[in-house]
Amino acid sequence: MDKRKIIYYADELHDEFSTFETTPPKVDASYDYERRSPGKRFLRFFLYRIVMYPVVVFYGRVIFRQRIVGKEKLKPFSHMGYFLYGNHTQPLGDALLETRLPWPKSTYVIVHPNNLAVPVLGRWTPALGGLPLPDGIKAYRNFLAAIKNRIAEGHPVVIYPEAHIWPYYTKIRPFPDTSFAYPVECGVPSFCFVNTYHKSRFLKRPKMITYIDGPFFPPEEGETKTKKKALRDAVYSRMTELAGHSDVEVIRYVKREVNDG
Repeated sequence: MDKRKIIYYADELHDEFSTFETTPPKVDASYDYERRSPGKRFLRFFLYRIVMYPVVVFYGRVIFRQRIVGKEKLKPFSHMGYFLYGNHTQPLGDALLETRLPWPKSTYVIVHPNNLAVPVLGRWTPALGGLPLPDGIKAYRNFLAAIKNRIAEGHPVVIYPEAHIWPYYTKIRPFPDTSFAYPVECGVPSFCFVNTYHKSRFLKRPKMITYIDGPFFPPEEGETKTKKKALRDAVYSRMTELAGHSDVEVIRYVKREVNDG
């Protein structure tokens, strides 16, 4: 568990508090988002279903004693792809525990290229469904095509719109509407999930309860800009409400005062 007691921040949109630091690799037009070769498809099946998921179950049930509330809301949409938006409060947990939400459906998750440089797990990230943010227009076209293809195949795509990790943070930080263009363009529903933290009677590490809600749809009328903003606002509002279930503050976040002198 993160041993920091107080973290001082200046910018809710851009401050990053992960303890892992690296130089992210460039994700250019040569990056293989599709991974359709037989070897890569088998590697995904083996790593995702055989190697990772038992670790995920142990991590969720034993380490965090995670309970999931609202999973039944995903079931009517099990025949199709959709987007899942979550709060970003665990460096490793967010990469693992999201897979429990729509299981047995396998997920793909939009990640920062930093994830590709993480020791050991970084090499597995693409096989486990990580879709790193691209550099440049050509790479972006491949990235967007991969998202659309995964949705068309019926896979959920997970997005952490806050982008930066704030360990054990119990509120929802403001986030832009950029990533909400994907469900608008794909014409599929969105859901939100919020990991909340709760006092444990015997252990220092708090228990985690994950709340799922949705579906959310953009307005039928209007331009893409209007639709994605309305969708973002609806998801943000509900995530903020669900975050209120937390009843313990492991790390206190304090905004630095601006010295005008």
